[in-house]
Amino acid sequence: MDEKYIKSLIRKDLGIKQLDEAYVTKAKKYTLPTELLSQKTKNAHQELLGNYINQLNDTSARLDSADRNLANPNASEFRDLKLNEVHNLNAAFLHALYFENIADTKSVITMDSLTFMRLERDFGTFDDWQKDFIACALSSRNGWAVTVYNTFLQRYINVVVDLHSINIPFASYPVIVLDCWEHSYYRDYLNDRKSYIYAMMKELKWKVIEKRFEKADSIMQVVRG
Repeated sequence: MDEKYIKSLIRKDLGIKQLDEAYVTKAKKYTLPTELLSQKTKNAHQELLGNYINQLNDTSARLDSADRNLANPNASEFRDLKLNEVHNLNAAFLHALYFENIADTKSVITMDSLTFMRLERDFGTFDDWQKDFIACALSSRNGWAVTVYNTFLQRYINVVVDLHSINIPFASYPVIVLDCWEHSYYRDYLNDRKSYIYAMMKELKWKVIEKRFEKADSIMQVVRG
């Protein structure tokens, strides 16, 4: 199903005549070979990603017809849609980044990898990065722990994200993402978030993460001129 056809379906469903600026994203199917998450959790999480994608596409379409002249900070359709856009955009892509960087049953990181060297450079030691990242994951209020390259600071930092859009610093490129919403672990770990965090970190997919660090290094070179 191509993007043009998807747009036409959304336009027809919403009764919108023009859909020239709307974008459409698609939910990718992820295979997670890990045994540290149940199949029911994996299936439910994949379905959740699909829902976020659908809501993002719906919001994008509705923004095309929202009256900009009625926008205000107290009660306007345009404001509500823009907030929904960020919520669903972040939810969709953070979930994708999370699925892509977990569930490697043969997880290994080498000391000569770019990832290891950059984390050691900016956190002192790799172990210090781990401790800080785990602390962020334990601190998130239904949200995310994310290692990002921040172009303002020109270094890597760990951030605590609440929900999908609270506390995300500007100019940040995500390289390691861990879902800390209760839906990601409660079926399998109940309220033992720490065991879930340790389990996921044992199977981080460092080959995928390495490629993200390579992109972040490219960003760094551009920023530094």
